[in-house]
Amino acid sequence: MPRVKGGIVTRKRRKKVLKLVKGYRGSKHRLFKAAHTQLMVSYRYAFRDRRAKKRSYRSLWIARINAAARLNDISYSKLMHGLKLAGVDMNRKMLADLAITDADAFSALAETAKKANA
Repeated sequence: MPRVKGGIVTRKRRKKVLKLVKGYRGSKHRLFKAAHTQLMVSYRYAFRDRRAKKRSYRSLWIARINAAARLNDISYSKLMHGLKLAGVDMNRKMLADLAITDADAFSALAETAKKANA
C-alpha cells in the first residue's frame, strides 16, 4: 500500500487551532502543542462556567430580593414562604427585577407575604 502524505489536512487542522487561540499569552498562541493543550483547558472552563453562571445569577437575584425585602421589614425567607402560602408563583428573576424597577409593586407583594405568614 502506498504511503499517503497528510500535509494539507494537518496544516489545516493546526491553523484552525492556532486561529482559535489568537490572543492567548506567550507560546500558547504560537506553538501548536501548547495551543492545543490550552484550547482543551479553555473548553473545559467554558463548559463548567456555563453552569456556574446560572448559580451566580440566582445568588445575585436572592441578594437583591433580600435587600428589598428588608426595606419592607421582612426577611427573604419569610417573604418567599409568605408568597408561597399566598399562592403567588413568581420566580426570583422577576422578583429581583420588580425590586429594582418597581418598588411599589414589590412592597405590595411584601404586604401580601406578611398577611399570609400571619
